[in-house]
Amino acid sequence: MKRLIVACVVAMSLAFATGALGNGGKKHGKHEVAPAGGHAADFGAPGDPGNVTRSIDVEMSDEMRYRPDSISVKRGETIRFVVRNTGNVRHEMVLGTIKELKEHAELMRKFPEMEHDDPNQVSVEPGKTGELIWEFTRDGTFDFACLEPGHFEAGMVGKIKVGSITGSESTDAGKTESTDAGKAELTEAGNAKTAGEVRKVDKAAGKVTIRHGPIENLGMPKMTMIFRVRDPDMLDRLKEGDRILFVADRVNGAFTLMQFEPAQ
Repeated sequence: MKRLIVACVVAMSLAFATGALGNGGKKHGKHEVAPAGGHAADFGAPGDPGNVTRSIDVEMSDEMRYRPDSISVKRGETIRFVVRNTGNVRHEMVLGTIKELKEHAELMRKFPEMEHDDPNQVSVEPGKTGELIWEFTRDGTFDFACLEPGHFEAGMVGKIKVGSITGSESTDAGKTESTDAGKAELTEAGNAKTAGEVRKVDKAAGKVTIRHGPIENLGMPKMTMIFRVRDPDMLDRLKEGDRILFVADRVNGAFTLMQFEPAQ
């Protein structure tokens, strides 16, 4: 999905949509639980489909509104959001705090050609349905929004209220997997190399999804992003789970993997 970026921060190799729901977003395939990182990490983590407690239908429309736009869940619940786009343009549902989402929306305007793939969001094409599975681990009021250009600014936002549950609760709730992504090195020429983990290799599309730290030369924060590759042969040397040091740049307006090497 071509989406506009950041943060940001925003990690979605969750592979949320199933075949029964159709090819609504870009993150489909096997159900693996990725670490949250970035957006939404403070109040939850990508959910395990086997632990879903209930499903909630969410409709997205070209009126730049969600229905419902206010959702209540209990702490400890794993929710499957079944997200349907009834409009004629692409919409998405991104979980986070309003501060994170606002910052992300601003970066998306700056980089409208960006493709990102984080576990706290699902992007859905017109007339399609996607799926987002999330485990809520903290009390509080949190937010979701569409970060397609102009949609956040038009008021396409919603609230999620998370309340306590009774009984014992896991002390591990909210913990996320650690990663080396975020460390950066310099090449001999002084170009910044970014540490990342390969989340998906799409040879047919000529793209690779990388969870990475801040990319200094592009002004991008830590997130999970989709890159084109400078040389298609690169895709033969990459596989899911590889930890790499890489250099990325913009080529003809597209964010492109220029070079990489295995991380030590």
